[in-house]
Amino acid sequence: MAKNLSVIWIHVVWSTRDRKRLLLKSFRFKVFKHIKEYASRNGIQLDIINGVEDHVHCLVRLKTTQTVSEVIQKIKGESSHWINENSLLDEPFNWQEGYGAFSVSDLEVMKIRKYIYNQEKYHKSFSYKDEIQKLASDHPAQD
Repeated sequence: MAKNLSVIWIHVVWSTRDRKRLLLKSFRFKVFKHIKEYASRNGIQLDIINGVEDHVHCLVRLKTTQTVSEVIQKIKGESSHWINENSLLDEPFNWQEGYGAFSVSDLEVMKIRKYIYNQEKYHKSFSYKDEIQKLASDHPAQD
């Protein structure tokens, strides 16, 4: 094989610092559009991004040369800088340290896209904490 090939899908979730409800609807989608454009310019295959006031979900396809931590560090660092540089809030904006990363099989990609797309609807019934617990329980740790 002449080139490396990988099909590694990762569903990534991260929150605003202290889970403050800062991603207001009035500019949230502008932020997500910016993140998607930044990812594209920087060789990050970000398939879909969405979220609510206090957290973000995205589906990423990793290249063989990328790690989850590198990709998310770049996205979070650049986007928080951009939010602050553009004065989208009356207070400094930061993401919470860390993130959740969950593997996704090819067969689940459409289901995860739909789940990410419907975040506002989903969070009318479930809290962020409940959501993370559910995602974690769907991916039990292996010894």
